[in-house]
Amino acid sequence: MSGNFTKEQICVVIGASHAGVNFAFSLRKEGWQGEIILFDKDPMLPYHRPPLSKAYLTSEDGIEKNLLKSAESYKNESINLNLGVWVSTINREDKTVVLSDGGVQKYDKLVIATGARPMIPPIPGIDTADHLYPLRTAEDVENIRNAFNASLNKRVVVIGGGYIGLETAASIKKLGGTVTVLEREKRVLERVTTPKMSGFFEQLHAINGVDVLTNKNVVSINTDKGSNTIICEDGDTFEADIIVVGVGVKVNMELAKEAGLNIENGILVDETACTNDKDIYAIGDCTFHHNPHYKRYIRLESVQNAVDQAKVAAAAICEKNPVYDSIPWFWSDQYDVKLQMVGLSEGYNDVLIREEEGENTKFSIWYFKDDILLAVDGINNAKAYVLGTKFIKDGKKIDKSKLTDASVPFKPANLLME
Repeated sequence: MSGNFTKEQICVVIGASHAGVNFAFSLRKEGWQGEIILFDKDPMLPYHRPPLSKAYLTSEDGIEKNLLKSAESYKNESINLNLGVWVSTINREDKTVVLSDGGVQKYDKLVIATGARPMIPPIPGIDTADHLYPLRTAEDVENIRNAFNASLNKRVVVIGGGYIGLETAASIKKLGGTVTVLEREKRVLERVTTPKMSGFFEQLHAINGVDVLTNKNVVSINTDKGSNTIICEDGDTFEADIIVVGVGVKVNMELAKEAGLNIENGILVDETACTNDKDIYAIGDCTFHHNPHYKRYIRLESVQNAVDQAKVAAAAICEKNPVYDSIPWFWSDQYDVKLQMVGLSEGYNDVLIREEEGENTKFSIWYFKDDILLAVDGINNAKAYVLGTKFIKDGKKIDKSKLTDASVPFKPANLLME
């Protein structure tokens, strides 16, 4: 490690989810010799979040089966983990943070990894509904499981047809519930994928006995004797013992904003994850960062981005001169279907679909801007994901006619323009 760093210096991390925890361990690996102190509001040991709406919801396992790192790992790396404690104020002038318990902690370097929180829409009656939950934390999942196990009728309504809503619906159906998904837009996943992919998931849920209803804008919720009546703008009503809300998130950037850091659809950071204060970095879901491949600023809600930015920030603080340059990727598991996505499809003007011969649930969707490949969505198709990643990174031109011809072997040499 270069630079004038000593064992007396302190790095404080606000938030101990994927970004914060991966940063702390990366910082130690890069050679930071001083203190590393993490603060997080969640009282539980930091855990993996993607399984919450999937395997964790359908199992009886405790969160200890789902930890990012064991308790011993933090001790072994001399990482001071403070759970159930959060930062209420950042004082940049004297380089301190004020804690929820009134304590004050000095820092030499500060890393903001505050993530996002579930958006609860301002629907009349939502505050007094019984057994209404978001799905963001392990506590949320335990609340949903407990309410489901105690429910006689097990009628569950999911408000929101995004990935979290659909994954939750699939998991609750697996548990034996009667599940209805209410989506405000004209199709599920409308903002993130093509009509074909939306139709595929709507049909997948229908086959598995979940009612996915679109153009359903919830306008109020009435609650009486433990039962909720959900009323939509078109007059349709739905009874629910449990309501799960999955309509998106709000970025936790209030701390940064109050501290005078630059904000723009998230905490604005440079290619090293540094803010406009040279001693404060921000990483993960809360950041608005530049992606050099797509030549624009983006905000991503993904584990991949959290981990990548964590590594870049750790290397930057240790003066290793890294630069963030990642192709985003995401995934979703529903029933026996795995969706793998790579790249960002925004701005596409051409969509091609490759159907694999003889396989109904194996296909891929390729998004182009003219001849430039932007993104690929693959259903049960790891090969499409791998090839898509390679093609996007390399920037090579693809022969579109061969791409959509399932008789052409799915190999780079066969698909690239000669």
